[in-house]
Amino acid sequence: MPLIRFDMYEGRSETEIKKILDVSHRVMVEAFQVPERDRYQIVSQHKPYEMVIEDTGLGFSRSENVLIISVTSRHRTADQKQTFYKSLTEELERQCGITSNDVMVSFTINNDEDWSFGFGEAQFLTGKLT
Repeated sequence: MPLIRFDMYEGRSETEIKKILDVSHRVMVEAFQVPERDRYQIVSQHKPYEMVIEDTGLGFSRSENVLIISVTSRHRTADQKQTFYKSLTEELERQCGITSNDVMVSFTINNDEDWSFGFGEAQFLTGKLT
C-alpha cells in the first residue's frame, strides 16, 4: 500500500500505460520507503467528455495527456508528499513526456484498520504487516 488509481483519457498504448505505472511505483517506493512488492495500481480510461479537469483558477491549460492520480494511503508527512509530487512530475515528464501541468494528485488518508490484503484479516492490526 498505498493504492494508486490513475484516471486518463482513452488512447494510450499498453506500453505507455505500463511506463506510467512503473515510473509512479519507483517514485512512490523512494518517497515513502515502502517495499518494492507493495504495489497496488488501477488504471481507468475515459472518453474526453467523461473528465472535466480544469486549473482551479491557476491560469494554465491541460492537454490530452492529463493524469488524475488518486492515492489512498496511511498517513504521510507533508515533506513526503511534497517529495512525491515533485519527483513524480519530474519523472513522468522525463520518462513519459507528460508535463507537470497535466498531473493532478490527490491523497485520501486512512488508518491501519482500513486495510485488508486478503484472508479476511486486517494485517496491520494483526502484526503481519507493519
